[in-house]
Amino acid sequence: MEIEKTPLLDCFILKPKIWNDNRGYFFENYNKNIFQKLSGKEVDFVQDNLAFSHYGAIRGLHMQLPPYAQAKLVYCVQGRILDVAVDVRKNSPTFGQSFTVELTEENRWQLFVPKGFLHGYSVLSETALVGYKCDDFYNKESECGIHPLDKTVNIDWRIPAEQQLISEKDLNAISFLELHEIILK
Repeated sequence: MEIEKTPLLDCFILKPKIWNDNRGYFFENYNKNIFQKLSGKEVDFVQDNLAFSHYGAIRGLHMQLPPYAQAKLVYCVQGRILDVAVDVRKNSPTFGQSFTVELTEENRWQLFVPKGFLHGYSVLSETALVGYKCDDFYNKESECGIHPLDKTVNIDWRIPAEQQLISEKDLNAISFLELHEIILK
């Protein structure tokens, strides 16, 4: 496995070593010791989630507020997604900046999204199965998010407007500026 830094502080891509032969392929999806050695981060993942979505689905931008903030390790089991991370840590030099990467069933890359980041993705293939590990449990009272089409963040989800599938909850989410006020309290 190798780790590639992104422009966002503490957010990086994990690229596994894949062994292929005439039977198919094998790779190690996650190894705590290797992850900690390469990343320098001690993360104890406690929950795994899977989400199945159709083309055009935009999920996000979501996070949990402290003290239930979550770091995530996101990967695409089937299909192709555009994965998005936005740094909203108030004292970070990359505050307000976003990063996108395509995660696919072919490349098997993973995106590590640290605590204090918004996260979301759009489905670029007919369907996609997305998995992610979290280092804290889901806590409904601490969930937060911004509207995925917020102009301040200005994410290009690569989905034409007429084909975007966005939940009612996400369409009614707060703006980046409203989240900024919450974070700076």
